[in-house]
This record gives sequence, structure tokens and C-alpha cells, in this order.
Amino acid sequence: MAERHGLPIGSVERLTALLGALEAEPHPPTTICDPARAVDEHLADSLSGLRVAGLRRAGRIADLGAGAGFPGLALALALPAASVDLVEATTRKGEVMERLAAAAEIHNTRALSLRAEELAAFEGREAYDVVTARALGPLVVLAEYASPLLREGGVLVAWKGARDPAEESAVARARARTAMETVEVLDAHPYPAARSRHLHVLAKAGPTPRGLPRRPGMARKRPLA
Repeated sequence: MAERHGLPIGSVERLTALLGALEAEPHPPTTICDPARAVDEHLADSLSGLRVAGLRRAGRIADLGAGAGFPGLALALALPAASVDLVEATTRKGEVMERLAAAAEIHNTRALSLRAEELAAFEGREAYDVVTARALGPLVVLAEYASPLLREGGVLVAWKGARDPAEESAVARARARTAMETVEVLDAHPYPAARSRHLHVLAKAGPTPRGLPRRPGMARKRPLA
């Protein structure tokens, strides 16, 4: 895995430490803690995002709904020159991610106990090159979350399952209200048993539209399309 993705020297040992810390965590924010499964379903899946050129070049990354720290922790280890913010509203999950990062000696991350809308309203506004989101919600909701966080030209990388034409068309219909448009959808095969995995890459094609971010919760309650 390290060779395939061109990871830094020492990455194998640090990834092993990360999985060991996750397995030992007494209150993990994920049901997949067994290293034999987690190496595929967390690490390999997360690192599949490195196929996106904009992600490899990113200086600042915000991982939304970071949960147990994936893909954010894996990407931070793979991209030591990048600064990765693990955005997770639940404080307890943020504390777990901090312990995992310490165990794996990942020093280019910080856990932020905020919702995406709260971050975008203050220090995070138009501050990021890339926003990542893994199994977090509908694409149009993710586009709304990402837009005010991204600089113009920045990208959202969303890890999703099977393609949904209705979900993808909603992104196009909301373009004027999010300034986000789909650039490509990549088939992803991060490990042999993976099925129907896709990486959706959306670019911010203009300034942040007025009215974004909306109040926390509105993106899900009343989607823009």
C-alpha cells in the first residue's frame, strides 16, 4: 500500500500504529476496529483519494464529519506538507482522533469540534484548497458545506458508493447557489472486495454565493436542490 501510493518513509510503521491504537480505543467512533478489516475499509479506502491531483497538491485540507479520522488521518500521514483539519461536531470523537494521531505520530492535523457551517462562518471561510467527505451525506449537501470553506478553484472530494443520477443532477441544479460543479467521477477499487465505490470531484467555479453558509442544519433540512 505504501509503495502503491508513494507514501513517505516510515509510513508502514505509523499506519500500523494507527490501526493498533484504533483497535485499543475503548470507545471507538466506528464499528470497524479489527486491523484486518480496517486496513482495507479505512486505510486503503482513504488513500484511494490520492488519485485526485488537486488533493496531492493541497496545502490546507478540511475533512468534514471526520468521525474516527478517515480519510483525514490517513491523508495527513500521506501528505506531510499539508495541514489537515479534522472537522467533527462531536467533541468525544475529536478526542479519539487526537489520541490516534498521537499514537501514529501524525503532527499535521488538528481536531476541530465544530460543524462545517460554523467553521465556514469564521476562520475557515475560503481557507482551504480541498474539502474531503466520506460517507457523510448527499452530494448537494456536501457541495453546500464545502463552498464557503474552499478558495476559488478549490475542490471537494467525496467518497461515495453506487452512483445515483438523481443525486448528481441535484448538484447541477444547485450550481448557481453553491458555485460548485462536478469535474469528474472516478471509479474506485481500493481493495479487492470493494464494490461500487466512487470518488466525486467537484470544483468551486466562482466566488462564494451570498447566503452561505446557512444556519447549521439547514443544508440537510432544506437542500438547495
